[in-house]
Amino acid sequence: MKITKVLGFSMTALLSVSLLAGCTAAASDGDAAVNTTVLKVAFNQNASHPQAVAILELSDKLKEGTNGAYELELFPDEQLGSQAETIELVQTGAVDLAVVAGPLMEAFNADFAVLNLPYLYDSAEHQMSVLNEPDVTGDLYSSLAESESLSVIGAYHGGIRNVYTVDGPVETPADLAGQKIRVIASDTNVSMMELMGGVGTPLAQGEVYTAIQSGVLDGGENNELIFADLAHSEIAPFYSYTKHLMIPDYLIANSEVLAAFSDADRATLDSLFAGSVVSELAAFDEKVVAAKSKAEAAGAKFNEVDIEAFRDAVAPLLEEKINNDVTQAIFDKVEAAR
Repeated sequence: MKITKVLGFSMTALLSVSLLAGCTAAASDGDAAVNTTVLKVAFNQNASHPQAVAILELSDKLKEGTNGAYELELFPDEQLGSQAETIELVQTGAVDLAVVAGPLMEAFNADFAVLNLPYLYDSAEHQMSVLNEPDVTGDLYSSLAESESLSVIGAYHGGIRNVYTVDGPVETPADLAGQKIRVIASDTNVSMMELMGGVGTPLAQGEVYTAIQSGVLDGGENNELIFADLAHSEIAPFYSYTKHLMIPDYLIANSEVLAAFSDADRATLDSLFAGSVVSELAAFDEKVVAAKSKAEAAGAKFNEVDIEAFRDAVAPLLEEKINNDVTQAIFDKVEAAR
């Protein structure tokens, strides 16, 4: 597996990231020299996260499958900025690719909201069966190529999101009353948390620990990996299985970067990405078990909730966001895949 290079970028150095994008290196392929284009991938979690491992494995296979023409270099731990910042860097071409949470794409095309709705998917398998099906999402994923210079290559599973809080377990929407809960920045997520009973508070992931610790936030909502690996379990130890959300984590690319691929190399990328989705999902399940044990060792307590009460509470959001022919058609196909 390719070793991740840790370059330790500071936030003030982001303007120089463009110097790193799409670097070309000479590689030896027998007697012939091959120019390898190294594509920079921004990632906001650590290098042991299942998506990071999937990207590194994808890089190895992509280099082999394109005869050395392309490989990927992963920059984990928000080295290149928050997810919102890296989307802008991908737009400008300063960064080639990034893994970003689905709700952030709503700022560029509101129709992406249909894939971020609470209680939309029955299971991770159901989710992945539709998110990477061109007949369901193909037009949506390519809708930003010309207007925003962004293309979605595909989606990874990002876990099942649950609420965690400082002062006690959550069992019904009433238990969230007045509590400021961190959500990913999107109107959909803010509205969802309000319907669930809390106060949706958008914040970059890297700022959440300090915000909870200082009392600015009363908790967050995320999967077990984030809860344990970012030590949120130490300061907001009550993890309640609301199971309210499975959002996509998209691998996005600068449109011009993808356009530079030959047809054969792009087909190779798409095929290999599909394979990485399968391995990432399997690895995610294993990581959840380990993360829960880690969190419990840190003092976290896990509890079940009245899921039907939460499902009923957020039902109006589906009516609000499924509001045109595009979103209705995608929603119908997701429903049919159950």
